[in-house]
Amino acid sequence: MQLPPKVTTRAFERLAEIGANAEGQALRVAVEGGGCSGFQYDIRLDAPAEDDLVLEGNGQKVVVDSVSQPFLAGATIDFTEELIGARFVIENPNATSSCGCGTSFSI
Repeated sequence: MQLPPKVTTRAFERLAEIGANAEGQALRVAVEGGGCSGFQYDIRLDAPAEDDLVLEGNGQKVVVDSVSQPFLAGATIDFTEELIGARFVIENPNATSSCGCGTSFSI
């Protein structure tokens, strides 16, 4: 049994700030082939689909499709504000390496 990804309170609060749920949208976190390290994250607002894993908190939803779930097992989805900008980030224990852009990784 794989642990589902966790979503931090900060990430749910940011989704509430931008009014995602009011628009019927959720934060979709997906893993796709490509990027400089083999896989890359696709993080965007999207409508939940039938086979999605739905993580709920603070009245907001984060969804992960069934293909991406194994790659995100035990990962933490967070929101960070740094000098370079504010963004959703993934701390993924499955990634053996990642690149400087923070959106590409390998397993």
